[in-house]
Amino acid sequence: MRKVVVNTTPLIALSHVGQLDLLKRLYNEIIIPEAVYGELSVKTESVCKKEVDRSLDWIRVGKISNQMTKDMYKTQLHEGEVEVMILAKEVAADVVIIDDANAKKYAKYLKLPVTGTLGVLLRSKQMGYVDKLEPVLRQMVEKGIYISQSLIELCLKQAGALAGAD
Repeated sequence: MRKVVVNTTPLIALSHVGQLDLLKRLYNEIIIPEAVYGELSVKTESVCKKEVDRSLDWIRVGKISNQMTKDMYKTQLHEGEVEVMILAKEVAADVVIIDDANAKKYAKYLKLPVTGTLGVLLRSKQMGYVDKLEPVLRQMVEKGIYISQSLIELCLKQAGALAGAD
């Protein structure tokens, strides 16, 4: 089974458009660090927190063992992102799902295979789990998830679809 460590933003983005289950369909099981679960728990009534809690049969909350390393990264990244990197290294993750550009740079520097929410959607489209990307992307934007128009167009182009034809 592939080891997949996921940060907060992809969980929020996917759950807000009713697509959190794509992670289960693609990977069977994912791991989120305690800090990510803590970030989700700040708003106990959030859609994402409720969806994650309903999915704890396939979402595993992992604890990092190297707390000292955590302090080294805290100046540049959020606590959840730091724990994602550390946990991914500790479990030898096959992929890290993270959206923040700075965090992606750190993940690549640490030689972690990285993708983001849009990568998950593209893979889901490729696997036939999502019929049309454009409505999902539009719904994410409507729910307050920032995706630039140029990134939306690139995503649609990569999916083999033109804006309006998807």
